[in-house]
Amino acid sequence: MLTTLRALFVTDPLIVRATMVMGTVSLVASLVDGTGRAQHRVACAWGRMLLKIAGVKLRIEGLQRIQPGGTYVFVSNHLSYMDIPSILPSIPVQFRFMAKKSLWKVPFIGYHLRRAGHIPVEREDARAALKTLAEAARIIRERGVSVLVFPEGGRSPAELRGFKEGAAYIAIKAGVPAVPIGLAGTRQVLPMGSLLVRPGQVTLRIGKPIPTAGLSIRDRHALTAQVRERVIELTRPAARN
Repeated sequence: MLTTLRALFVTDPLIVRATMVMGTVSLVASLVDGTGRAQHRVACAWGRMLLKIAGVKLRIEGLQRIQPGGTYVFVSNHLSYMDIPSILPSIPVQFRFMAKKSLWKVPFIGYHLRRAGHIPVEREDARAALKTLAEAARIIRERGVSVLVFPEGGRSPAELRGFKEGAAYIAIKAGVPAVPIGLAGTRQVLPMGSLLVRPGQVTLRIGKPIPTAGLSIRDRHALTAQVRERVIELTRPAARN
């Protein structure tokens, strides 16, 4: 009961205020830096702020596998709206994420996503979706930034769902490693269907980068299966580096 009251009257209002303030700072930063890099740094600070407000203890494993300045396609399971605040401050490289295009129509949020350089995905149009994947690969090659993908296509209420092949397509097309990420604990912090953020322990495990050199687009199915198996291993309680 006390946890619910704290979430309702303290945690959630503070998160809303922090999001409004940092969102405004991010938009101002975008007027100075059109690359989205300044906005990414603001977003990382926002993520750390939300975790602290919520009382979330974040444990990161496998960070040594990421080279600062490197480019990757990060592939993560998706449990909760708290996944993004947990991932943002945990990965020491610039990255943009892919999200459903409908978010770009939401006032303020859509403008912010567009200015930050995140990538809208059209799920209903296969041709448009393929064009988006090619654009994500181009961004990696030309801008030197990484991309984060949730290949389940949305939050998973229970077991890990099947992976769509977009992440593998991007990694192969861009010629960069695919990096599996396993998240645990965010569903308990903010369950699906709830707006009450609770304190808790979140673990983020970074797996070994899977090289894509020498692969062709025809190999995307096999790569997708390999990445999914790695993510499953990383989400198990007994997972080790």
